[in-house]
Amino acid sequence: MKSINFFILTAFFLLELGAIASFSYWAYHLYTGTAVKIILAIIAPLVIATIWGVFLSPKASLPIFPFPLRTTLKLVVFVFASVALYATGKSGLGVTFLIISVLIVMTVFILNLHEVKM
Repeated sequence: MKSINFFILTAFFLLELGAIASFSYWAYHLYTGTAVKIILAIIAPLVIATIWGVFLSPKASLPIFPFPLRTTLKLVVFVFASVALYATGKSGLGVTFLIISVLIVMTVFILNLHEVKM
């Protein structure tokens, strides 16, 4: 069971990285000047990563949300990441990311893998 949990949590972490990358990709493909694109491509994922780290991560500095709400908010971030991919013309990737996100988040929620074990 430990190896399955490890696999699921690794997939969840990869989803987090994918969401950050998709926000950066989306920000770069906005219709603006090159300098603004680069700045937005750096700022957008930093904002998402900061919000995630402060409020949603297992070791959040301000864990003000209970587990079910935190899991729902994580899914909302993944949905927005999927929409960002879809909006940039990567519709297949966006839909695939959404499906995988829902499956992994449901698995983490059902198996109660949200706790950080030291």
